[in-house]
Amino acid sequence: MVQSDAKRALSDSERMLQAPYVLDQRRAAVLKAIRQHCEYRGWNLLAAHVRTTHVHAILEAEVPPEKIVTEFKAYASRELNRLGYDAPDRKRWARHGSTRWLFKDQDVKDAIRYVVEEQGQPTALFLAETL
Repeated sequence: MVQSDAKRALSDSERMLQAPYVLDQRRAAVLKAIRQHCEYRGWNLLAAHVRTTHVHAILEAEVPPEKIVTEFKAYASRELNRLGYDAPDRKRWARHGSTRWLFKDQDVKDAIRYVVEEQGQPTALFLAETL
């Protein structure tokens, strides 16, 4: 776990142009968009957990993780806009996101366990039935 850094948090908040975005009742819509986009692209979604301030997803795909993150953000935003949750110009996502390649079966299993079991009380959660 990374230790909290009050100085960094203050610096980050001073640079923000909008209030922090919270995925409260919006979680289900974000999860739905991720699932639909994986199906559309033919990506095998293994697990996803939409939290209050971020999203975890484990999937199999033949594209770089940065492309996946970019598309997830776009499709989730499109769904949130369609549902009228926010104005279309609302900033929701950080510029990047944490991405990792998982090459070994055990690494995938560990990542799924982390996403499903170690993120606190489940909110909007998906776990593939084949696992």
